[in-house]
Amino acid sequence: MNKININGRTISAGHAPYIIAEMSANHNGSIDNALRIIEEACKAGADAVKLQTYTADTITLNCDEPEFTIQGGLWDGQSLYELYQQAHTPWEWHPILFEHAHKLGITIFSSPFDTTAVDMLESLNAPAYKIASFEAIDLPLIRYVASTGKPMIISTGMADIDEISEAIEAAREGGCKELAILHCVSGYPAPAADYNLATIPDMIQRFGLVTGLSDHTLDNTTAIGSVMLGASIIEKHFTLDRNGGGPDDSFSLEPDDLMALCRDSKIAWQARGQVDYGKKSSESGNTQFRRSLYFVKDIRAGETITSDHVRSVRPGYGMPPKHLEKIIGSTAKSNIRANSPVKPEDIDI
Repeated sequence: MNKININGRTISAGHAPYIIAEMSANHNGSIDNALRIIEEACKAGADAVKLQTYTADTITLNCDEPEFTIQGGLWDGQSLYELYQQAHTPWEWHPILFEHAHKLGITIFSSPFDTTAVDMLESLNAPAYKIASFEAIDLPLIRYVASTGKPMIISTGMADIDEISEAIEAAREGGCKELAILHCVSGYPAPAADYNLATIPDMIQRFGLVTGLSDHTLDNTTAIGSVMLGASIIEKHFTLDRNGGGPDDSFSLEPDDLMALCRDSKIAWQARGQVDYGKKSSESGNTQFRRSLYFVKDIRAGETITSDHVRSVRPGYGMPPKHLEKIIGSTAKSNIRANSPVKPEDIDI
């Protein structure tokens, strides 16, 4: 399970990172904004745009008790019901958004938050599913999504090793054949120092799955760094205007930022490459500038070569400097002209 395929795009360590633009609540209640977000994600070069499919009633209860009220952070003082009522993507928009993405040629899928959302997304033939970090412990939901047979991506924010293992097991039990996991910090925004990107190669080794990053930091540095450590997927919240006033706008990328992420993540992936100690194509013309051994005095045939006769200099057309000790004390086979490279055929070692 070290590769998956979403809508014809292979995702693995051997392919450029798969970039997901997360719309989340950044449409701010306007379908026109939602359509433009899809357009801008496509222009920026993202591989996919992702929605969140829920209603306030499918994700929480309409209750004002303290435990249903957010304390601190971006959404301080709001009830969960109020937040999700404001932030949700109306279900009647989904067919319109899916069709718009199809026309533009960008993949679109969603995070379902209950089984009715899965059923609706299946009616739209969603090509994949994303399990949000807060739902990674909802094993019945994971099994239900797995039963669709579609590729699944699970974010692991707040989950410990045991919970990640349980989520993976649930996905496999449900029939998921193409599974990926994302390292994530569920802070909004999250400081880069919390990300501990060294976890990514450990996840790759420990779980043997396509692994990526769900990044809630404010710029692209953490995401680009994750690619160097093996991340094959990057998910970032995406908005038209970071100052738009919506629930997620302030920690989301704007179009120019997303374009930079798509470009720079590919460069980072190309730079990561594979283990290779050989000469590179860009180095071939510079081999001549390496040091090598040159005769610095005229030498007669039969004369013994001394340290005064040879130096290590640039360019690199002579024998490598490592042979200097063997050459000192050897005999010239023929007359040798000063400033000529040391060649094996010129000396009798």
